[in-house]
Amino acid sequence: MEQPSSRIGFALCGSFCTHAKALGALEKTKARFGDMTAIVSENVAALDTRFGAAHDLMRELERICDKRVIDSLPKAEPLGPKKLLDALVICPCTGNTLGKLAAGVADTTVTLAAKSHLRNGRPLILAVSTNDALASSAKSIGMLMDKKNVYFVPFRQDDYREKPTSLVADFDLVPDTVAAALEGRQLQPLVLGPAE
Repeated sequence: MEQPSSRIGFALCGSFCTHAKALGALEKTKARFGDMTAIVSENVAALDTRFGAAHDLMRELERICDKRVIDSLPKAEPLGPKKLLDALVICPCTGNTLGKLAAGVADTTVTLAAKSHLRNGRPLILAVSTNDALASSAKSIGMLMDKKNVYFVPFRQDDYREKPTSLVADFDLVPDTVAAALEGRQLQPLVLGPAE
């Protein structure tokens, strides 16, 4: 389905095991909406992990978006005052970021980008990826579900036998969730059954 061009921010937090899927979601979202701006947390910008080198990830984000990555507080701050985005996706959104957003803390590049963006009454879309979503992060998720202009990519328990409190968004649904959020509605169903 063809969408009019929109300016979409795509922020990555430190759920490193989901970054490959997040890049796939970024590519699909760019194909559908056009102008994309990548934003990364300080950890994503700096840490090499068993899932890949930070430099390689940054280079791939710049290739997909065809522009520099926002990777610092000073670079994130103008997003709101200059109204640079129509929507902002945080994919993956970790338990740490969920907690900061719920508490109004804006001390990382990603959380400041979200705070700066929300001041304009534009949609913030969260793609949850955390092992404690149904434990200590449940309160943060509930608080954010009740917040105006915050939407969630539909999610499911990713391994209910081995990780019973873990939830992961279905990253394939990021573009559809963005489209719904731009219309002011939450994509449904929000809670998905087990992956087939």
